[in-house]
Amino acid sequence: MKVLKFGGTSVGSAQRMKEVAKLITDGEQKIVVLSAMSGTTNTLVEISDYLYKKNPEGANEIINRLEAKYKQHVNELYSTDEYKQKTQGFIKAQFDYIRSYTKDIFTLFEEKVILAQGELISTNMVTNYLQEQGVNAILLPALEFMRTDKNSEPDPVYIKEKLAAQLEIHPDAEIYITQGFICRNAYGEIDNLQRGGSDYTASLIGAAVNASEIQIWTDIDGMHDNDPRIVDKTSPVRHLHFEEAAELAYFGAKILHPTCIQPAKYANIPVRLLNTMEPAAPGTLISNDTEKGKIKAVAAKDNITAIKIKSSRMLLAHGFLRKVFEIFESYQTSIDMICTSEVGVSVSIDNTKHLNEILDDLKKYGTVTVDKDMCIICVVGDLEWENVGFEAKALDAMRDVPVRMISFGGSNYNISFLIREEDKKKALQSLSDHLFNNK
Repeated sequence: MKVLKFGGTSVGSAQRMKEVAKLITDGEQKIVVLSAMSGTTNTLVEISDYLYKKNPEGANEIINRLEAKYKQHVNELYSTDEYKQKTQGFIKAQFDYIRSYTKDIFTLFEEKVILAQGELISTNMVTNYLQEQGVNAILLPALEFMRTDKNSEPDPVYIKEKLAAQLEIHPDAEIYITQGFICRNAYGEIDNLQRGGSDYTASLIGAAVNASEIQIWTDIDGMHDNDPRIVDKTSPVRHLHFEEAAELAYFGAKILHPTCIQPAKYANIPVRLLNTMEPAAPGTLISNDTEKGKIKAVAAKDNITAIKIKSSRMLLAHGFLRKVFEIFESYQTSIDMICTSEVGVSVSIDNTKHLNEILDDLKKYGTVTVDKDMCIICVVGDLEWENVGFEAKALDAMRDVPVRMISFGGSNYNISFLIREEDKKKALQSLSDHLFNNK
């Protein structure tokens, strides 16, 4: 069985929902994970903000506007009065439920309940549309099987067991529709998966049912070899190793969240990134296979701050690095890059919430300098150190760009350069020209 996930833009209008329905009705049994219609989650966050600020009038105005939008979608989606009325009744009940929160105390728990409504509505709409078209489609409630543990991490044993029980109720269904992003926590409360949202759901479901393939459908033709918003003539990457995909996602490729495909990687299930707007395009296949000796792509991560701690009295002193890292740990600030020498250490961070406190503590151990408005450029591919010359190719492309730090050897898939943000476009374009011949 395959698991297919469609994002918000893929189900962003009645027409898009009809196109998704065509894509998934090919006679093969499958599980389809859907996000909320594009824009809905942001609007639900806005409603929650008004309720936090104890402004029910402001919240109700936005609720009414969103409900009217959905009524319009329903009129465009269905051709029979029976399904129009059935879906309108469901949507009215959901919005009345949201309105009930304008009368009570509002906390994070209530916000998560409100945020879940987008996925509950979109899956109901698509299931009803498929049934109207005569397809044997069943709605699987994600809240019945998707659960996190006390550490807010997905509970794979529970998910596998409860999902199998749900599938057994309707063994002959052609299509199972379920919600992405939403789940219950260890205490049974409505919650969400946060990182990677619906992609994470699809990966967890794929691992639970031992799927033959997980497909993530978005509005772009797979992962590109560079950022198409900045660089001319980028190309889709046809095949990536899981580690390469994770590196690209971590360093800025917005199409995927770095943690969301981990369950698929461990279960050895290939993940395919496809484009709803161009269904025939091959997209990007992510698997545990690697293409030997090939640089695949470049990504950039902005808003980086570099910190250098120099200390001659700590020269070669054991415990120096531990003390430095403990400072970052105490402020729950993760480090992106690190370079060490005999007299100091340079690190980069992307979370500056506690920067001043971190700097004050670091000054106990040496002279501290800070560079702000920096950017990490990440070159990804099969970069094992035995592959002669690949780091030289990347360095040659960067010869006209001032580089603050270089990281190589931390993984077999990544060379990272720390540069000024103002040099980002020049660096990305030069790497594209030298590494991929996209001139």
